[in-house]
Amino acid sequence: MRFIMFVIIMALSITLSSASTAQSLTSYQITKTVALGAPDRWDYLTFDPDSHRVYVAHGDRVTVVDGHDGFIIGQVEGMPGGTHGIGISTATGIGYTDDGRAGIVTAFDLKTLKATKIIKAAEDADGIVFDPSSHHFFVINGDSGNVTVIDPKSNDAIATINIGNKLEFGAAGNNGKLYIDGAEKNDIVRIDTTTNKVDAHWPIANCEKPHGIAFDATTHRVFASCVNNVLDVIDSDDGTIIATLSIGSGTDAAAFDPNRKLIFSSNGRDGTLTVIQEKDAKSFVVLGNVKTAITARTMTLDPATGRIYLVAGDIDTKAATANGRPQLVPGSVKLLFVDPTH
Repeated sequence: MRFIMFVIIMALSITLSSASTAQSLTSYQITKTVALGAPDRWDYLTFDPDSHRVYVAHGDRVTVVDGHDGFIIGQVEGMPGGTHGIGISTATGIGYTDDGRAGIVTAFDLKTLKATKIIKAAEDADGIVFDPSSHHFFVINGDSGNVTVIDPKSNDAIATINIGNKLEFGAAGNNGKLYIDGAEKNDIVRIDTTTNKVDAHWPIANCEKPHGIAFDATTHRVFASCVNNVLDVIDSDDGTIIATLSIGSGTDAAAFDPNRKLIFSSNGRDGTLTVIQEKDAKSFVVLGNVKTAITARTMTLDPATGRIYLVAGDIDTKAATANGRPQLVPGSVKLLFVDPTH
């Protein structure tokens, strides 16, 4: 009897210890809110570790915010068709953003935030990803089903990669490869960034319209968040699905913290941030959902501090939805600082 009681106590102790660890790892909270105001639209965010700036695609402009203190540094203006992606080239002092409706990319000076050049892309120019292997930027033209490659040294487009199907976002592997969500065919498209050619299509049949994507260079894992409330972990070498994990509703971005070995999905429909622990290359555990704000669907991450930045707007409960989306209180768009509390 004593032995049985000892086993029960030890099992309970292990369970409580695991729960305590999970609770600690999911201990994130909103520590600062920065009012961005109108326009009442936004898309992707980019954190630049060199300047500690957060660049927010904010309607017809990019709003630049100090990632430490939260004060607004300035605006990159002049994209009436709507900005989506942002890329930062510290080496050349140039940033890039796009106008999705016009199908162009605007280069801007990082010091003055003034536009310096217009580069032709394609309709629905969307996400912009920097590849550290080639030192090129890849502009994902979603509805056009192709990718525009920009060399920051020449500050011009040097190639177009035709894929043929609607695309969402991408993640660079720092291994000469770029991984893109195939939103139309529910697959991962792999691009060789040396040749600028597609070298793999990997179906992820259990994933409906992958939207968010992130990468772990150490374990060679791609993390794709999907609109049907799952996140797939994929082997970046052969496309094998390693794990499928539950996430919140309304994902539009994924991120990976290489220092804490945590994967995140920002879920705008239910206003949560799903936190997943990568224990090793084959073991992944959902730690829980941190409450953020309804509409907080995109994010960026500071890997040094673990801080996550999200954008959200207040919902106007008196207004009817438009195209299935809730209407916002005018001028309520804000940047959220979400910090680990330990």
